[in-house]
Amino acid sequence: MAKREKRNKSRGSTGNNRKSGENFMTKNRKKEGVIETASGLQYKIIEEGSGEYPSESCNVIIHQRCTLLNGKIIEDTYKDNEPDDVPIDKLIDGYREGLLMMKKGGRSKLFIPPALAWGKKGSGSKIPPNALLIFDVRLVDFW
Repeated sequence: MAKREKRNKSRGSTGNNRKSGENFMTKNRKKEGVIETASGLQYKIIEEGSGEYPSESCNVIIHQRCTLLNGKIIEDTYKDNEPDDVPIDKLIDGYREGLLMMKKGGRSKLFIPPALAWGKKGSGSKIPPNALLIFDVRLVDFW
C-alpha cells in the first residue's frame, strides 16, 4: 500500500466520515437540550454564563476539549489548565457561531458539521476530511 493510501486510510475515508457525521447529527438533534441553528451547528448549553456576549471583533479566552466523532482528543486545555487566547474571527465558522451565542463564564457543547469546520480538506494529520468536530468549550473572558 502506498504511503498516501495508508495515511488516508488511518484518517478515515471522506465518504465514511461524512456519512457517520450526518447520522450522528440526525440522532443528536432529537436529544433533549440540543439546539440546531439555521447553519447546521448544533449546541447544548451546559452552563448559561452571565453578562455580555462577545462580538466578531473580540479576542476570547477559552477552555476547550475538541474531539472527533470517534472520541479521539484533538486538543484539551482543561487537562493542561492553560486556556487559549484567540481572536474570534480566526476560528472556524461553526466555532465562531457558537461562541457568539455564549455569555462570559458560559459552557456549551458544540457539534460542528464538516461544512462549518475544515470540510473536505481536513486539517493536517489531526483532523480528517469531512470530520464532525465536538467542542466542550467554556468562555472564560473576552475583550
